[in-house]
Amino acid sequence: MASFWAKVPQAPKDPILGITEKFLADEDPCKMNLGVGAYRTDQGKPVVLDCVREAEKRIAGNFNMEYLPIGGLKEFNDLSVKLAYGDECAAIAEARVASIQTLSGTGSCRLMADFMHKFAPDATVYIPSPTWANHHNIWRDANVAQTSFRYYKPSTRGLDFEGMIEDIQTAPSGSFFLLHACAHNPTGVDPTSEQWSEISAVMKEKGHFPFFDMAYQGFASGDCVHDARAIRIFLDDGHQLGCSQSYAKNMGLYGQRVGCLTFEASAVESQMKAIARPMYSNPPVYGARIVTTVLGDEELKELWYKEVKGMADRIIHMRTLLRENLEGIGSSLPWNHVTDQIGMFCFSGLTPEQVDELANDHHIYMTRNGRISMAGVTSGTVGRLAEAMHKVTSG
Repeated sequence: MASFWAKVPQAPKDPILGITEKFLADEDPCKMNLGVGAYRTDQGKPVVLDCVREAEKRIAGNFNMEYLPIGGLKEFNDLSVKLAYGDECAAIAEARVASIQTLSGTGSCRLMADFMHKFAPDATVYIPSPTWANHHNIWRDANVAQTSFRYYKPSTRGLDFEGMIEDIQTAPSGSFFLLHACAHNPTGVDPTSEQWSEISAVMKEKGHFPFFDMAYQGFASGDCVHDARAIRIFLDDGHQLGCSQSYAKNMGLYGQRVGCLTFEASAVESQMKAIARPMYSNPPVYGARIVTTVLGDEELKELWYKEVKGMADRIIHMRTLLRENLEGIGSSLPWNHVTDQIGMFCFSGLTPEQVDELANDHHIYMTRNGRISMAGVTSGTVGRLAEAMHKVTSG
């Protein structure tokens, strides 16, 4: 008897999961997986932060497991907005901010995409080229038209600032722009504060709506204030904006799916809840209580600041070592972009063919666009990585 679903085609494999499958099938003891965006210690191990462990102890046995409201845990939302916007933000003081708890950053982006489809059905979202691949999936599945704006310049492996500004200027007034607040994924290329100010001015002049996806606050530079500077520049310039936050990377709560979506309108909040209700009804409670316990206690919050800076500093150190090793080997190629970029990922400039060679000949796995997860590099493996990169780029 034929299956009822016999005509359903096989979905294409997720490229990241495909890398992991190949890595797991590789029997070489020195294999390296630099594709997955998850932090590892210098021993290559997953980590649970001390502040999170302490928060778990305080939570255990002290709360029930009842449903949260559709909008999530209010104290979590309030603390998240302050972390992103700053304690002195006028929009917070004037009660102009509305937020809801979401299923991490992906959930925030999906709610935003569905909101656009419902209330701005003719709008197009402008997405940086390149971007996190799932951004395209999210807005596509929400049936929102999308187009790209210039962001990365391959020739310099840096920001295409002139192209970005030109595309913002030529976009129809009142367009929606998706922006990475810090640690741009996959390139690791961020505008300077001065460039953010100019971007803000041009977008304000055009009446565009900026939507910030902030998945790495604190994890990029080690300073939560510095990493939120783009959002705060836009707020100071009088923008109405949207903001997605995730605690997967900066608090290590990958599997808890903890996020927050913020706007400056109570009516928007009510409609976001209406969209969330048939989608997932209400968000999970445990991860939100962890974040609330950490951010709501000054001692734990200071410990978190220290720990997130430690993670950022280790990644920055790995960037330095990788560049030093590549230059020390005698590579004639410029590698300054390795240390110029910031955050979890290094956009190496390797071609898809060179990435294949790394996997086939050196047992080193990464996405075919040359993105290296620097969180997976350790002081014990960085030398071998540099040697392999030198070999595949010297042919």
